[in-house]
Amino acid sequence: METAAEFVEGFRRYWAAPSLDGLSALLAPDVTLVQPLAPRMRGLDEVRRQFGAIFAWLPDLRAEIDRWSSAGNVVFIEFRLRATIGGRPFEWPVIDRFLLRDDGLAVERVTYFDPLPLLAAAASRPSGWRQLWRSGAATALLRPKGRPDAHRVQL
Repeated sequence: METAAEFVEGFRRYWAAPSLDGLSALLAPDVTLVQPLAPRMRGLDEVRRQFGAIFAWLPDLRAEIDRWSSAGNVVFIEFRLRATIGGRPFEWPVIDRFLLRDDGLAVERVTYFDPLPLLAAAASRPSGWRQLWRSGAATALLRPKGRPDAHRVQL
């Protein structure tokens, strides 16, 4: 089994320069992700679609790890996400809980953060909410099942 420390180092490397292709270095093909402001994601294809919308909204999104801990195959990572929203920097604290397989890939990730400051930052900056809406990230919860691109809205 890959050690928790190796997984956390991979997480750090990923968030230094995140990409949709880089997700497979951390996540198993059958992964399930749960996070505020997004529907439950099942499988890497769905994760890539949802993260594509998030990265379209926040193209400079990066993370910095503050601390982490593990017990068995469970890893907790406390970190800060940073991005530019409406032309101004914004940062928010996050905790991820991962369940790892024996090969070190995550089969489950649950994210914990307060979404209200993030939404307030987007709503209070007109270019921020417009970018959020155009990205598709805001409308992901409204997407009908079976229609992966139905959340795309053109303004």
